[in-house]
Amino acid sequence: METDLSHIRGHVVVVMAPMGSGKGTLINRALENHPDLYETVSCTTRDMRPGEKDGINYHFITKEEFEAKVDDGQFLEWAEFAGNKYGTLKGEIMPRIVDPRVVIVEIELQGVQQLLKILPREHMTITYIDAGGWEVLRARAEKRAPMSETEMNARHDRFLIEEASKPLADVIIDNSGNEEDAHAQFEAVMQAAYNKCK
Repeated sequence: METDLSHIRGHVVVVMAPMGSGKGTLINRALENHPDLYETVSCTTRDMRPGEKDGINYHFITKEEFEAKVDDGQFLEWAEFAGNKYGTLKGEIMPRIVDPRVVIVEIELQGVQQLLKILPREHMTITYIDAGGWEVLRARAEKRAPMSETEMNARHDRFLIEEASKPLADVIIDNSGNEEDAHAQFEAVMQAAYNKCK
């Protein structure tokens, strides 16, 4: 059942960012500053890792369940990465923005393009987190966890796609140096989103 979007009162802050850009830290700070902020939870077919919780980190579902949701048109976007599938459900966003609340979603270029077809432009702010070039991001990723060359190459291909999406952004956050400055820039985006819900 489709959500009636004729009387939208909420606002969606879309976050696009390559791996290692610090987007998780920025989003977590925003969630701390705004307890009523809703962060969407993606679906994935990958196994749950130690410390993760279903419905908090991801909706962990089987490949069969994922395919059923694809066939039913429930996903705003979905993609396969490193043998696992990830997707954002329309139901994570659309019902919530009928109310005057702010929703934050981290999605790929494909998802942004789909959201632009569904949601009136004035009800979303596309934010890109720029933390430098590929070599900077690769170094951060290698420091965080070891990766095979195959996985690193896949992430590089993904980085090129993500970087190409930058022109779609309303706001580009510079997170290449001063972390507190980046938090201040992101907080300004959040404040503007809340003001649009008044």
